[in-house]
Amino acid sequence: MTATTLPLAQAGPQAGGGACCAPIAREPLGEGDAAELAVLLKAVADPVRLRLLSLIGSHAGGEACVCDLTDAFELTAPTISHHLKVLRTAGLIGSERRGTWVYYWIIPGQVARLGELFTPMAAPAHA
Repeated sequence: MTATTLPLAQAGPQAGGGACCAPIAREPLGEGDAAELAVLLKAVADPVRLRLLSLIGSHAGGEACVCDLTDAFELTAPTISHHLKVLRTAGLIGSERRGTWVYYWIIPGQVARLGELFTPMAAPAHA
């Protein structure tokens, strides 16, 4: 599997660049956008990866050593490494080796794409 770089979502033309409603409620997603967002959604559609993303994002200083992450799970180090690779390949986290350890941080623009996808949701047209 190769790393994929996904472009950041652009703000809509509504008031001050903010969106009036979620992208999926404004207009149908194109094939390319749907494929890109599916990669992000698949990456976080696992409880371990969702917890890893949360642990990294909430860690002091905005980055976490893999040594700080492995103790939070009853999983082997190779399994944790696999999950971190999935998050990294999706572009949700970045990493850097420092000596023996690898440090991880969230890539805010990519994580924001997930939040922007559903918030704020517009009221259904048929309500």
